[in-house]
Amino acid sequence: MQTDEQNRRPSALVRHRLSLIAAAAILAYAAFVHYLWGWGSIVAEWRAIGYGTVAAVIGLLVSTYFVRAWRLYDYFPRETSGRFVELFHLAQVHNLLNIMLPFRSGETSFPLLMRSEFSVPLLHGTSALLVMRLLDLHALLAAGGLGLVLSAEAKTGPALVWLAFLVAPIPAFLLKGPVLAALRPRLKGKLARILDGIIDGLPSDLFSLLRAWMATVVNWGVKVLVFAWALGLMGVAPLSATFGGALGGELSSVLPFHAPAGVGTYSAGIVAGAVSLGAPTAGAAMDTLARASINMHLMIILSALTGTVLSLALNELRRLRAGR
Repeated sequence: MQTDEQNRRPSALVRHRLSLIAAAAILAYAAFVHYLWGWGSIVAEWRAIGYGTVAAVIGLLVSTYFVRAWRLYDYFPRETSGRFVELFHLAQVHNLLNIMLPFRSGETSFPLLMRSEFSVPLLHGTSALLVMRLLDLHALLAAGGLGLVLSAEAKTGPALVWLAFLVAPIPAFLLKGPVLAALRPRLKGKLARILDGIIDGLPSDLFSLLRAWMATVVNWGVKVLVFAWALGLMGVAPLSATFGGALGGELSSVLPFHAPAGVGTYSAGIVAGAVSLGAPTAGAAMDTLARASINMHLMIILSALTGTVLSLALNELRRLRAGR
């Protein structure tokens, strides 16, 4: 006969739901990649690049997932304190779903997972996600703008515009107080409660915003540098085009027009970004760029799978140590 404590304890299915979602996503993703390209053809392409180079690229990309998890850990200090491994696991599941599902629909999993695993209210999680996505978009556009400034003939004017855009999150945050003070008296009842939930998901002070912004810069800075390095090794030139390709691919993943698994849209973003910053469009060069864009996309997919498998292993190790 079960005791009251055993009755109150969640079932194994409930306790391991996040791991089950991750495992299902990994299997579906692996099958999806095999159906589209075949793992044999992918391995053949990467043999030409060099397995060591591929492993280094994937390892560096996986390292950025820890930075993203730390950003969440710092953003939700009360709810996630002492639970970094669980949060890292959640972030990898969200990342995998976000890549796999079309039109950014995977984003909706974040507030749902945060509510389920860390008891974060939906509005709190949703508004926090919006802030982080705006910071992501700002960092990418700032990186792209820097490339335009460096390639411009007259640099003073573009540089001033770029600097103004770079620091734009600070005045935008400082306007939060006056805007909310003017808006709050106009809202009553449910609308006022909704506003309070949204406010809960915003950074509590300027220092919190700056920490989140710095983590964003480190994350995207490493990713863009790794992408540009890998594209250069795969024959994309000149240097400005490798950065353009890196930015183009990542912008396609942040904006709403995202195909399932990024098939087509991610590679097209790389090609468009590289061409816009000087990649030649002659037949042989374009063929090299197309192959490089597909290989880069596959490395992104494999890094997402690797990060999720790593998070599963770390989370299960945590469970064993806790005696569950």
